[in-house]
Amino acid sequence: MDYLTEDGKNGKWIVCKFCQSKVLRPSTARYEERELFLPFIQKKEEFVSELLQGETLKRHWLVADMFAFENVGFSMTVGSIKYLACADCDRGPIGWHDITDQTKFYIAIERVDHKQM
Repeated sequence: MDYLTEDGKNGKWIVCKFCQSKVLRPSTARYEERELFLPFIQKKEEFVSELLQGETLKRHWLVADMFAFENVGFSMTVGSIKYLACADCDRGPIGWHDITDQTKFYIAIERVDHKQM
């Protein structure tokens, strides 16, 4: 993984796969493996309804502070989960946040691109 630094952080910008909008600066997230279910990619206004179809992803960027994000939107709460999407093109979910823990915001590595800028 050429985007991972020796200390386990993102070594490149994390950007939206669709519009290339900046999501996270380099060195703001830590790599973590955890199985999380995310609905398939769609427009943000569509994923607040029934979220039955999706996939379980294991590789994520863990962000400890929601203010570290450059450009991310949050869905309405579904159970105790808010899904994260690109704030520019509204595509997602690119990530997952359980509102019972304000220190863990996950971005699925497969749902974003990594760029040197």
